[in-house]
Amino acid sequence: MLNITHHGGAKGVTGSCHQLTLDSEHSLLIDCGLFQGEDATEDAFDQLQIEFDISTVKALVITHVHIDHVGRLPYLLAAGFKGPIICSIPSAKLLPLVIEDALKIGFTRNAQLIERFQQQLESQIVSVPYGKWHTVVEKTEQGSITTRVKLKRAGHILGSSYVEVAHQYPNGEKERVIFSGDLGAPYAPLLPAPQSPYGCEQLVLESTYGDRQHPDRRQRRATLKQAIEQALTNGGTVMVPAFSIGRTQELLYELEGIIYEAERNAKRGLPKSLWQTLEIIVDSPLAARFTQVYRELKPYWDDEAQRRLRSGRHPLNFANLYTVDSHAEHEQTVEYLAKTGRPAVVIAASGMCAGGRIMNYLKAMLGDERHQVLFVGYQGAGTPGRDIQQYGPQGGWVNIDGERYDIKAGVSSISGYSAHADQKDLLNFVKRMRRWPHTIHLVHGEQTARSALKRELEAMYARKGKGVTVMNGE
Repeated sequence: MLNITHHGGAKGVTGSCHQLTLDSEHSLLIDCGLFQGEDATEDAFDQLQIEFDISTVKALVITHVHIDHVGRLPYLLAAGFKGPIICSIPSAKLLPLVIEDALKIGFTRNAQLIERFQQQLESQIVSVPYGKWHTVVEKTEQGSITTRVKLKRAGHILGSSYVEVAHQYPNGEKERVIFSGDLGAPYAPLLPAPQSPYGCEQLVLESTYGDRQHPDRRQRRATLKQAIEQALTNGGTVMVPAFSIGRTQELLYELEGIIYEAERNAKRGLPKSLWQTLEIIVDSPLAARFTQVYRELKPYWDDEAQRRLRSGRHPLNFANLYTVDSHAEHEQTVEYLAKTGRPAVVIAASGMCAGGRIMNYLKAMLGDERHQVLFVGYQGAGTPGRDIQQYGPQGGWVNIDGERYDIKAGVSSISGYSAHADQKDLLNFVKRMRRWPHTIHLVHGEQTARSALKRELEAMYARKGKGVTVMNGE
């Protein structure tokens, strides 16, 4: 059985990095992510260093470009990794944007250094079409190994993949290992749902929501509409912390649908709706760039999104949508909305309120009951987002940049809007395989989520009379 070593993401929800050892001279690295929230140690710089031996790493395979899966890439290259960086075609377009931003925030602002680094990164990227085998290790002499990888759609963000590794031992025996990356939920906007593979011997499975079910995702737009309308009755701004890639574009897609419906109703003679004039503000240059790339990658959208396009609609580029680019414009927008209480929806990074432009909105508006914070994604333990989500409804407070901010603004969460599969979806990913894995490694989840999913997996195997070893963060 091939050995899997976790260099992050095994006991928490961030820092995903998994090494698959093929033999004494060859290994693969799946993801190389940044630690965030409680997963980050006090000495964050030390934690970023690549302290494991990379001399055997023949390729890095990227499941998707979220920072908790690719954020340590600059440090991996600085440590001397020169091998191929394998990812899907959409991820190949998005990865340089993510890494440029990561470099500016945590590495250097020197334009020449960033340019040189980006050139090296792009020279190492190998984009692979979905569903096609790609050989990473091949030796023709007697008693050698062959290893291939295949990327399949994961439905989490554009370009996201789960990874199938097919390995042949020197004696001709074969083993298949699958790394789930982050799996999306069914009925997500823009993206087709992930389809289970045929089977494998070992599965590395994410467990972010391994202990809960989302509400029916078909109702997500109604819930989103209701949450925003409730906030807008107070005459304030709805602040939506969202990752620049994935969640922002899904929200825009859903909001365009709500606005389109309001306009159709008005044409039928129904009363005018606030939605027709409501400003949807994306305050993130990075999110705006990602949205542009999403538009360029329309062939990867799902059937529903393709139908909208054919009918002449522009799900990611509609009339009510405004983008804030410069920092000066950002400061003006924060001040104006905080002062006037003009109804608006502001989408800004970061998704867990751990930095980025959303912080200035929170500082300016958390103390004013006219405004609302709407969480649409997972809030990691130890992040300001988790604290606002947990203590806000009780009239608590949050520490931001060393200062205490009382939470008088409304706080609501839509769990059914997560880009992650829930417990049922994760179980179905395994259940729908024709050949179930004999070993499952649970990663990318808090202890309670991993333990709950472990129990459910073991019960599912027991009902079928099958044996399984479930590794809980090991």
